[in-house]
Amino acid sequence: MPTARLAPDVAAYYTAQSTASDPGAFASRYDELPRDSAQLAAAVRGLMIHRLEGELFRYHIPEERLHHDAESRYADEILRILLARNDAPLTRRRWVADRFVGICRDFSLLFCSFLRHAGIPARLRVGFADYFGSDGFHGDHVVTEYWDEGRGRWLLGDAELADPAVRDVYGIAFDPLDVPRDRFLVAGEAWRRIRAGELDAKRCGLQLPGGPMVGEWFVAGNVRLDLAALNRAEMLQWDVWGLGAGSDEEMTGAIRAVYDEAAAVAGDEVPFEEARLLFERSDALRVPPTVRSLAPFLGPREVTLRPAR
Repeated sequence: MPTARLAPDVAAYYTAQSTASDPGAFASRYDELPRDSAQLAAAVRGLMIHRLEGELFRYHIPEERLHHDAESRYADEILRILLARNDAPLTRRRWVADRFVGICRDFSLLFCSFLRHAGIPARLRVGFADYFGSDGFHGDHVVTEYWDEGRGRWLLGDAELADPAVRDVYGIAFDPLDVPRDRFLVAGEAWRRIRAGELDAKRCGLQLPGGPMVGEWFVAGNVRLDLAALNRAEMLQWDVWGLGAGSDEEMTGAIRAVYDEAAAVAGDEVPFEEARLLFERSDALRVPPTVRSLAPFLGPREVTLRPAR
């Protein structure tokens, strides 16, 4: 049975590095990388530790790294930190003290960067995963979606799960390079289900020590982030802009209509041209030159972005 083929313009778009995924001055270090998606995910996993994994890996994460590493929004910044700590080939698994201290977005961005270098179309997807908890809560999360030529479809890959020890902690039984779409809801699908009454918005969000951040506004923010990622504008999870950047806004029918339109093109199926046009034409959704970063440790500030490629 013939498999589906990715349109050439779509393949070219998602194989090209973005401003965020470009290795920049470190591009030559990618020559040592394998071309296989599973091996690339394993390489990423060996270079990073999540902010919340100190106890798992029996490592006390220095406060400076905990606060600053994940503020690196570009792949070349991540690589600069990594190679300053250990200049070994990127395929060599680091001791935890030599790793980059990040979050899901950082694992996914570097994996996306590696895949694009290997000629595999890839993009970040922002949404909600249910596999880091046992109570049915969908926590906000970022994975890498990549095109599998053999199967003729987009797969969700979670490089954060590429370590067996991490999979064991969370009881992961599925292939981390083909995350089931009922275990990770892209933000547009979560929004659609909420609007259809199939999902409680209070079950999607971010668990924090002081209480969860949940609800329609939080999901809408992830729709905005996901649409940006589909347009190769891979942002930090705490970046805000456009419609909904103010936390005190009322969620109105007109605002919901904007996110209904965004969710329609940022679901499991992505109509490429429509997603591109909506992003380019919508002042409510398009990423401006300067965004507000609500960094959890460093505090809110205005950030001027590098020009888009």
